[in-house]
Amino acid sequence: MATNFTAGPVRVRVPATSANLGPGFDALGLALGLYDDVSAEVAPGGVRVTVTGQGAGELPDDDRHLVVRAMRAAFDVLGAHPEGLGVECVNRIPQARGLGSSSAAIVAGVLLARALVTDGDHLLDAAAALRLAAEIEGHPDNVAPCLLGGFTVAWTESTGARAVSLPVADGVRPTVFVPAERGLTAAARAALPATVPHGDAALTAGRAALLVHALTADPGLLLPATVDRLHQDYRASGMPGTSALVRELRAAGVAAVVSGAGPTVLAFGEPPAGFGTGTDWEIWQLPIDVSGARVARGRLEHAERDPVAAGRKS
Repeated sequence: MATNFTAGPVRVRVPATSANLGPGFDALGLALGLYDDVSAEVAPGGVRVTVTGQGAGELPDDDRHLVVRAMRAAFDVLGAHPEGLGVECVNRIPQARGLGSSSAAIVAGVLLARALVTDGDHLLDAAAALRLAAEIEGHPDNVAPCLLGGFTVAWTESTGARAVSLPVADGVRPTVFVPAERGLTAAARAALPATVPHGDAALTAGRAALLVHALTADPGLLLPATVDRLHQDYRASGMPGTSALVRELRAAGVAAVVSGAGPTVLAFGEPPAGFGTGTDWEIWQLPIDVSGARVARGRLEHAERDPVAAGRKS
């Protein structure tokens, strides 16, 4: 196994993601054009983490930081154990809002560790990186689009997570409605029942299949394709504002869903003229990221250090 480290720092840009997309629970995901930039280098001793932007002043600045924990997990696989690490995070993805902030941190950590190890790309290839990131996260629906970009279908076999990325049809225009309040994935999962009616499962499976077609070939079918009966209604009482906004948007003809575990709402398209959401939501139109996580050599550049420089908001 590898024991040598590459010279100098490395950096990675990781996109925000939206998982589930309605009926695609724990399977479907979409990469969005809003990014965290993270750099890392091997240091003489100890761990130092600096955070700018989202999470500054509240996220850990030591080994407890999720990026570092993911790096340590990857280093274990790579058989490399650096004495210390210096990590710089410029975060633009809102924390705990259902836009994949934890998956972005995990993917960043795995890829940074791999890039810091000589022959890391061969020792931990793309498939293995996905398996490791999904193992750390607990499910692959967010880490897959973060790694691969675009619209992804992810699943888990006995050997671990796998995923494919599919091209998105022209005309798919994501809009996210981001509230000030936060949500917890663990709490959202705890609200789910152990079983669901067979009819609900069958309907949702059909709509998930239709959603693949709608996103890749016929966006005109997105409204019926985003019907879900597996998870969103069960979670509604824990985020009533999110649930109400989804209902209102859908009643107005907009294909809207809960983004991940919420409380952000993802809509395919813009709300009609005169549609009001009140003052509790930031509304961002985001492009679809088609590249996924991108690694480069060197420290973060000037634009990357600006917490509002990446991603398009309106």
